[in-house]
Amino acid sequence: MKFLCDQMLVRLGRWLRAAGYDTVIVEKACDDRTILEQALREGRLLLTRDRHFMEMATPQPLVVWLKGNILAECIQELSQKVPINWLHKPFSRCLVCNHELILADDSALQLVSEDIRGEPYTFWFCEQCQKVYWDGSHTNRMLRQMEKWQHHSQL
Repeated sequence: MKFLCDQMLVRLGRWLRAAGYDTVIVEKACDDRTILEQALREGRLLLTRDRHFMEMATPQPLVVWLKGNILAECIQELSQKVPINWLHKPFSRCLVCNHELILADDSALQLVSEDIRGEPYTFWFCEQCQKVYWDGSHTNRMLRQMEKWQHHSQL
C-alpha cells in the first residue's frame, strides 16, 4: 500500500513513513487535480482533509477524506478506514524524503558525531538525502507510539 498525503497531513505522512509505508507528501502548493493525477499515476491512496477531493469524479477508493483536526484523530480515523499495520516495517524509510534506508557503511558513519558513532546503535543511511538514522531513545518512543496505534486499530 502506497500513500500520498496532501499538505494538511504532513505529520501523518511522516508517521506512515516511520511505519515503513511508501508515502509521498505534497510539499508545494498545487491544484487538487494535479495531486489527484499524481495519486492515480503512482497508484497511491490519497489521504486528505480537503473536502474538495470528495466532490471530484474519482475512482473509488482512491481518496480517503479525514475529518480530524489533530494527529491522534487522523490516526484513529485512518485506522478505521484503511487496514494500516503501524508495525509494517518500522524505520525502513527516510522520514525526510521517503527513500528506503540501507545499513550505514563506514563512509556514512562519518556524518555522525564521534560520541554517537561510539554507541552500540544500528545505523541506517538514506542515500538520497544523506541522512543517518540510529535506534536511540527517540526511536523507542516512536515505536511505543506505533505499538499503541496498532493495538487500538485491532480492537
